[in-house]
Amino acid sequence: MLDAIAGWPIGAWLRASDIAYPLVNAAHIASIGLLLGAIVTLDLRLLGAFRVHPIGHLAPPLVRVAAAGLLAAAVTGLLLFSTRPVIYMENPAFLAKLALVGLALLNALALRLHPWWHSGTYQGEAPATVRVAVAVSLVAWPSAVVAGRWIGFLQ
Repeated sequence: MLDAIAGWPIGAWLRASDIAYPLVNAAHIASIGLLLGAIVTLDLRLLGAFRVHPIGHLAPPLVRVAAAGLLAAAVTGLLLFSTRPVIYMENPAFLAKLALVGLALLNALALRLHPWWHSGTYQGEAPATVRVAVAVSLVAWPSAVVAGRWIGFLQ
């Protein structure tokens, strides 16, 4: 399967182009910026920062921005992966990044399914279980970014 991905025409084009790979890489970084910026802002609000801004007003647009960033990061990440899939799958930093993104996504899903979040009222201080999920988020997402940056140093 990795050989099929490596033979994908877009991967070959990215490997051959002097400009396409850096542009896709820049788009990947910008996408991560959208994702992380929205998530960290929402997480900090859930922990009590920016109290003058109701969670009910901040959460919907921040969730949409994070989702758009995640989608764009996934698409650009797949494009980057297609250039050297075998090498990436042997890279411990890449594998750590995948694990951390998986953890962060499962954590986000658990948070979205939490009754307090699901109610949409966001009344009072977030419950302890929500604050734990927020703490996991504040560690997992930035750690995935660090692992992603580390990939190039372990090739």
